[in-house]
Amino acid sequence: MDEGFALWANPSSPHAEGRKARAVLEDARERIKAALGWSGELIFTSGASEALWIALNRAKIERRIVSAVEHDAVFRAAPDAEIFSEDCTFDGHTILAVQHVNSETGTINPVSDMVGTVRPTGALTLSDCAQSAGKLALPDADMLVVSAHKFGGPIGVGALLVRDFAMLEPTGGHERGYRQGTENLPGAMGMAAALEAGDWETTPAKRAAFAERVAENRLTVGEQVDYIVALTHPTISAQALLIRLDAMGFAVSAGSACSSGTLKKSRVLDAFGVPDDVAARTIRVSLGWNTRAQELERFADAWASLC
Repeated sequence: MDEGFALWANPSSPHAEGRKARAVLEDARERIKAALGWSGELIFTSGASEALWIALNRAKIERRIVSAVEHDAVFRAAPDAEIFSEDCTFDGHTILAVQHVNSETGTINPVSDMVGTVRPTGALTLSDCAQSAGKLALPDADMLVVSAHKFGGPIGVGALLVRDFAMLEPTGGHERGYRQGTENLPGAMGMAAALEAGDWETTPAKRAAFAERVAENRLTVGEQVDYIVALTHPTISAQALLIRLDAMGFAVSAGSACSSGTLKKSRVLDAFGVPDDVAARTIRVSLGWNTRAQELERFADAWASLC
């Protein structure tokens, strides 16, 4: 990122300094695609929310169908979307949005299986991979959304991966005309570096040991990743847990980070069929790339002291 800040020119400028910045931006683009194993196109954005907006509002479709457990950003981008059900029909004028990993429960959705069913109809598929990019193999969707800070990169940069630009209506401006606003060159470089580093402080075995220690209180909904754990306390409310754990030095949340300041029941937990009284006592514990094994042990001890 320091190198990027030293390149002051706009990557879209035609002069020599602009061309130099453009070359570095394109290098970062190719490095990110290689790290993610993506052979299609990549549009840099300010994060996952903007990438979702572009996909849901610029795709050449007429119908939007989304799963009930999507992030709030999906519903803000497509407030008129239909909710997915087994009765939904698909055609070439439809896009289906299904997240890869749920941010509140860690549930892995079978996106590639759904794509295999939907793609023969001509419908497009979109998957929010903010919680899985850099950690799991990406699903076989037509468009994917990633966010740099979820895998150790800088805040304020992300990307929309799209198999073919022909799937989108251009808007003019930057990024081949599919996104307005000057590209965040330092952010793109930091995003590439974070993906290439890809190291975790904890091992799968350490994360499994942590999950085992809190297993009695873990809320499990389907197949789950080992770096997002939903915990339900027997008696203490989620809001009270946040306060008490914060005082102990732990940053956890209730619901998604974008809505954790509200006292409303999590829409996602409701969609997963979690009873109201259970949802009211459920928090989310997220393990980052820099979370250490000692911190997991300390949290497990603190959680045990509350139970």
